Amino acid sequence: MDFTIGGIREIRSGTRRRGRLADCTAVAEFTGLWGWDVVPGARAASGVCSCGHADCTAPGAHPLAFAPRVPAGATLDEVSKAWAGFPGAAVMLPVGRAFDVLEVSEAAGRRALARLERMGLPLGPVAVTPDGRVHFLVAPGAAAGLPRLLYRMGWDDPAALDLRALGPGAYITAPPSDRGGLGPVRWLRPPAPDSATRPPAARLLLGTLAYVAHRSRAWA
Repeated sequence: MDFTIGGIREIRSGTRRRGRLADCTAVAEFTGLWGWDVVPGARAASGVCSCGHADCTAPGAHPLAFAPRVPAGATLDEVSKAWAGFPGAAVMLPVGRAFDVLEVSEAAGRRALARLERMGLPLGPVAVTPDGRVHFLVAPGAAAGLPRLLYRMGWDDPAALDLRALGPGAYITAPPSDRGGLGPVRWLRPPAPDSATRPPAARLLLGTLAYVAHRSRAWA
């Protein structure tokens, strides 16, 4: 079948429009269903960040400084208007308001998730990044309370566990956006009405996460 140049442009334009609609629908789900703020983020290709700074320290893994935050509760129309100026942007989620994050290595995170599910403990959304980190979304305040909680459980060196908490001021890349040009972030446990809007307290997961993280370093 022959195509004119104009026809090819029309097809490509339609593909771009469908891609933008899919992006906006995903963002509107985060804002409308789960009550999360969203920020357009940079993308990276061959180590070069779309933010335009040659000395960028986190290519494709940070919010765009000049992009507005899309607030929780924004509708699809409001998201579409906000996202129109940033086509192809990664979807970034600010940490600290609706949730904090407990982060461990992928090996530890997968083992811990399986163990926590068998134990029947409450779980929030869980994501895995292409650079081998697993993010457990937990109730806000985890980052501030992590050292104290670990100490009370007998763990006095979080760095030795390769376990850390992300709190206010941090951002995570939301699935299925690309992170750092390495590939997409993926859900290991996708958001659901209860888990997304009321993530569990960190203390409910922390004992298992710390133990499995410790054992995973020994098995490595």
